Amino acid sequence: MGSLRKLRKAIGKSLSSTSVAVPMAPKGVCLSVYECYVVIDNGILELTLSKPGGIVTGIKYNGIDNLMEIRNKEDNRGYWDLVWSEPGSAGVFDVVKGTDFEVILEDESQVEVSFIRSWDLSLKGSRVPLKIDKRFIVLHGMSGFYSYAIYEHLEGWPDFNMAETRVAFKLRKDKFHYMAMADDKQRIMPMPDDRLPGRCQQLAYPEAVFLKNSINPNLIGEVDDKYQYSCDNKDNKVHGWISLEPLIGFWQITPSDEFRTGGPTKQNLTSHVGPTTLAVFVSGHYSGDALVPKFRNGEYWKKVFGPVFIYLNSSLGETDPRVLWEDAYLQMKTEVDSWPYVFPLSEDYHKANQRGSVTGRLLVRDRYIDDNDLYASSAYIGLALPGEVGSWQRECKGYQFWTRAEVNGSFSINNVLTGEYNLYAWVPGFIGDYMYGLTITVMAGNSIDLGDLIYQPPRDGPTLWEIGYPDRSSAEFYVPEPNPNHVNKLYLNHPERYRQYGLWERYADLYPEGDLVYTIGLSDCKKDWFFAHVTRKNEQNSYSPTTWQIRFKLNCIDQAGIYMLRVAIASATLSELQVRFNDIKASPAHFSTGLIGRDNSIARHGIHGLYWLYNIVVQTRWLLEGENTIFLTQARSASPFQGIMYDYIRLEGPLNS
Repeated sequence: MGSLRKLRKAIGKSLSSTSVAVPMAPKGVCLSVYECYVVIDNGILELTLSKPGGIVTGIKYNGIDNLMEIRNKEDNRGYWDLVWSEPGSAGVFDVVKGTDFEVILEDESQVEVSFIRSWDLSLKGSRVPLKIDKRFIVLHGMSGFYSYAIYEHLEGWPDFNMAETRVAFKLRKDKFHYMAMADDKQRIMPMPDDRLPGRCQQLAYPEAVFLKNSINPNLIGEVDDKYQYSCDNKDNKVHGWISLEPLIGFWQITPSDEFRTGGPTKQNLTSHVGPTTLAVFVSGHYSGDALVPKFRNGEYWKKVFGPVFIYLNSSLGETDPRVLWEDAYLQMKTEVDSWPYVFPLSEDYHKANQRGSVTGRLLVRDRYIDDNDLYASSAYIGLALPGEVGSWQRECKGYQFWTRAEVNGSFSINNVLTGEYNLYAWVPGFIGDYMYGLTITVMAGNSIDLGDLIYQPPRDGPTLWEIGYPDRSSAEFYVPEPNPNHVNKLYLNHPERYRQYGLWERYADLYPEGDLVYTIGLSDCKKDWFFAHVTRKNEQNSYSPTTWQIRFKLNCIDQAGIYMLRVAIASATLSELQVRFNDIKASPAHFSTGLIGRDNSIARHGIHGLYWLYNIVVQTRWLLEGENTIFLTQARSASPFQGIMYDYIRLEGPLNS
């Protein structure tokens, strides 16, 4: 338990730098098992779980009998849940309730308890075919508790889809009003009653409401939408709520991304009006069906989700809620540094000595930029289940392990679970995806050094012109001011101003007569390229396709040369991009993506979803000496949310063009 003692010492050091109080535990961890409840008390907090369901019904802390919403039914306070379906059927929301209870460990230093829900053929069609083992851990001296779960689908069990799984906590609405998820993303939030009829007006979808009669008059006229608080996995380490009287913080800390699907840039919900705090592990948000795990032909599958840490803190005479946020952020750092934990007791949770590592250096070779290989500085480099180039972003059954490369391209991926992986990467500033050519077998205690790896991004000639910056996001393009009647004040003058509601409607305001025209050499993508290629709303409340133009000059056409248009898309929602060269009426279009994407990033303020790269060979007969125009049509227009977010566009051609 030496590592555990170091963890506690580090926590004490981090807390001493703030005015945050963590009561000293006068006793060891105490477990009390009753007929319908399990109570775990470490002298700092008292955790009450239903038995055998394993629902968090109560958390007693710092003189407050229960931090959970006591007006909710007990199974609607703190719980694991999932959304599942049989193939071809609608999704079913399922709060996971155990049927068997077991004490895994009980001593003064640690209590770990298990709530298991099994499955057999008598439950076919009525319950998801999974064995689920939910675990809760309380340690001596720790101001919080841990939870993790093992999901298992045995060979031969029925097929199913799992659209979502997560842990949810619903806190007392009479106390928790302040939400925080980053240094610059925290605020007083609306009350849940503000979303009831009479106090709000629903906007384009149920999650978004206009607050017309808020309980807090300072919030009247704002928009509330839970998707405005979404976050990339890589940035989604700590978020939660603060009670102002008394000053108490409730924080959800996720120390590792390894068990979350979709890689570091997958977006998930965090905290939102409820007050609700979420730890999301699997979801189709900002990706659609591509990130819904589908289990077929009785395949065997097992995965450990978590542990995640629920951290509680309070102040010593402070009134500024940021003090608790700063302390929670320090606690998050401690938890991340302590991963993988030493204390979970399931044999399916692998400790550090059961894991391996992969190191190397990634270089970029693009002779049209530099005669020498370039360092893949800040590249995203990761291990995921074997697949194809770029398949990691749609992988949703296994574990993923990611890191960022150093300035010189060096990387080290540590604490990797044993198994077979492909190594994937993408480099900001360059299009496309890298994949190491061989499958990598990671073994316990081994470190694999891959040496220097070379990524050659797609390239057939020098850049004639480009729009944007290849970083898999459209954030560098023009993001308009919101409709003044549809504002979230948090995002006024904020780097994430794209989180504002209704920005898709601003396109027609800015281009009331014709569509966007971008002239190479004159236009500025930060001012003149709208962040999303959306549909146009008509007077009859219908929508029509929009066609953007890129105008550019070619001094001459090299008939023997190669011209290539690279179109990198940061997100797509039920869209079809048609590309035409110098003939807006060309039928069929010179290029079409076909119907792509279910990200819904436009409606959910996401600025990116899944990445798509199209390499379009441009026939010289499509081009003209002198003035040229490329027409980009987003041809699907049944709703305002069908559209594309571009990442980057580049035309390559011979040097003398």
